[in-house]
Amino acid sequence: MAALEACRRALPYRPGDFARPAQSTVAILDAPTYSVDLADIISRGIRELAFDVRGRSVLLKPNLIEYEPGKLINTNPLVASGAATAFLRAGASEVVIAEGPGHRRDMEYLLAATGFADQLKDLRVRFVDLNHDDVRAVALRSHFTGIDEILLPVELMKADVIVSLPKLKTHHWAAMTASMKNFFGVVPGAVYGWPKNFLHFHGIDNSIVDLVATIRPHFTIVDAVTAMEGDGPIMGRPRQTGFLAMGRDLVAVDATCARLIGFEPAKIQYLSWAGDFLGNIDEKHIDHRGENLARYQTRFDVLPNFKELQIAGGA
Repeated sequence: MAALEACRRALPYRPGDFARPAQSTVAILDAPTYSVDLADIISRGIRELAFDVRGRSVLLKPNLIEYEPGKLINTNPLVASGAATAFLRAGASEVVIAEGPGHRRDMEYLLAATGFADQLKDLRVRFVDLNHDDVRAVALRSHFTGIDEILLPVELMKADVIVSLPKLKTHHWAAMTASMKNFFGVVPGAVYGWPKNFLHFHGIDNSIVDLVATIRPHFTIVDAVTAMEGDGPIMGRPRQTGFLAMGRDLVAVDATCARLIGFEPAKIQYLSWAGDFLGNIDEKHIDHRGENLARYQTRFDVLPNFKELQIAGGA
């Protein structure tokens, strides 16, 4: 009993503060190209997952970090506009798109170069630069980094609903970036610098889990229409995957995406930790909706140091 109590005291979170769902639902929806009606596909996913946003403000957090001609680095702006349209159709009182790029500081240039500016203009949706928003101190709800609090943008914290809108990519430090890793972009560069080295110093896996445990995002839509493999998240190669992944449990969605591109989720450090208290990574506790997973099962090329994280004998 003494050893068990010591183990409990050593946990970097208080178990009573979290309630991991008994079952999580993940929807995999076919989206072969960006030219299809993404708003309709996302609307179907919202209905399938019974995600109610009526009368609530929604903040969409895309992955928008850098622009390189010919590179598919960021969440596609058509996915962002499709999500904004779908949530407005579902009764959201307001939709805001917000991001704090880790590389580019010139937001006006980045929005124009990536095509986000055109989509924002057409939708009349407000964009917030989280790198320069007002901030307030927020107590961290887990302590993998050893930090007690962090300054976060006011726009993020006042939203009724926070939705992660990442691009599915390999990552040269974290193995994979999707719903959870996407929240590095909410940490304000004006406070902590570029490219968010404060988080790197305290550990990438540690920071991912602490941010998600504290922010507690409500939903995710993963842009896996065209993903990235190899030396991601910037220098990798495009890989056509042809789907959107959606769900309320970001851990379960990321675990499903990991399996679909050939990773064993339990071998990815931040997913393993998050699976203990934030969400589900075990397939027995994940209900899949939409398309048959086998349709999208593949094996991404990864850097040599991550080959040991791949599913043995995978596709």
